[in-house]
Amino acid sequence: MDDAALLIAELLTRRWLPRSHPRVKRALVDAELFAQVEQRLAQSGLRWMDSIYADHVSVALLSAAQNGVMGDSGLNANNNLELPRDAQALLIVLWALIVLPKRERQTSRVQEADAGQNDFFPGAKPLPQASVASPVLSYKALLEDYGPQLGKKLRLDANLKLLERHGFILRRQDEIAEGPLLDVLLDYDVLAPRILDGALADVLLRERAAAPEYEPNQPLTPEQQAPEAMNNEASTVQEN
Repeated sequence: MDDAALLIAELLTRRWLPRSHPRVKRALVDAELFAQVEQRLAQSGLRWMDSIYADHVSVALLSAAQNGVMGDSGLNANNNLELPRDAQALLIVLWALIVLPKRERQTSRVQEADAGQNDFFPGAKPLPQASVASPVLSYKALLEDYGPQLGKKLRLDANLKLLERHGFILRRQDEIAEGPLLDVLLDYDVLAPRILDGALADVLLRERAAAPEYEPNQPLTPEQQAPEAMNNEASTVQEN
């Protein structure tokens, strides 16, 4: 078997691979190998899933294959992982608390250790890895802040295990970190405007107006917006 076939076989078996994996690294720099991988995946109704802001790659169904694989009921479902509503709400909360701040740090080339320091050439820095820029959440703080909206401790624990099993998060004792698929399978370009400019627009306007340092020409960053605003988003998802 050639490298393209081995890479696809390993992706299908493990569901995701780190970008540091030898075959993944080669595919990302070898245009011919990457074209072979994409072609063979497409022949099986699959597509390569990747993001420069994530540390892992994966595969997903092509749009053309979704109807034949899932049928009308699957396409019309609110998710194809059979996540209950409170698990979906928890996933959105975790995505906003982890990915929005991480993306802000990555796009501004600011790592956690550099926060608050002046830099004459911030654009010259390499893009921080997700494992470096991604914030780590406290389970106790999550339970205290969002437990009432997300089913309290019993349901929160069950849904955290479910999301961990699907690769969206990682658990390390009292810490919750970004999983390999959180910023790969959830589309930032779709979710971010819906959260920041849609469901939370009124909340964010109140937050901005209440902030003494707020200036009209300098809106709050997603890192500043997400933590408090997501309380209302969780409640909205649960009520719907």
